[in-house]
Amino acid sequence: MKVILINGGPHKDGCTNFALEEISKELNKEGIDTKIMWLGTKPIGGCIGCNSCLKQDNRCFMKEDIVNDFLEEVEDTDGFVFGSPVHFAAASGALTSFLDRAFYGRGKLFSGKICASVVSCRRGGATAAFDQINKYALMSNMYIVGSSYWNQIHGTNKQEAMEDLEGIQTMHNLGKNMAYLLKCIENGKAVGIQKPKYEAPTKTNFIR
Repeated sequence: MKVILINGGPHKDGCTNFALEEISKELNKEGIDTKIMWLGTKPIGGCIGCNSCLKQDNRCFMKEDIVNDFLEEVEDTDGFVFGSPVHFAAASGALTSFLDRAFYGRGKLFSGKICASVVSCRRGGATAAFDQINKYALMSNMYIVGSSYWNQIHGTNKQEAMEDLEGIQTMHNLGKNMAYLLKCIENGKAVGIQKPKYEAPTKTNFIR
């Protein structure tokens, strides 16, 4: 089993990455492979709704950033953790653009997989950003993992985040919960339990 953790913060070794590392350690203890991907500081273009990705094997025509590298690994990955610092009570612009393009038209690619969101902040806006990131999974038939509190950690830098003992405990419990659910799904497959078969999409037209 494998989990990819996305660091959507501008600092490779900042608060968000620290939280992801704590989750990764718990997953590793349970025998689950992990990979942390940093989005970096180069621009990530937002989705322009061209629909070309729907015609070329789920890949985006923008090839200058990390989105397609991530999509190459989705099919063989069982779970995901999307992490971001809180910017104006929202996820970072980089992570938002990344998720818009990664998820657009790809519900089937992510369906049935485990997902968790993590946010880091100095003080406020955490739950708003947390809610924003969760919405990508909620409309893709993914299973969202919670913890003993909102999946957030506080601090203006890694050193301060390391002093947020409740935040660290939240990350540890999140890792434990994710490992448990991944194992439940894996064991379910072994005894013949299949993924749900969903109805064909029906689009509601609100224009009368």
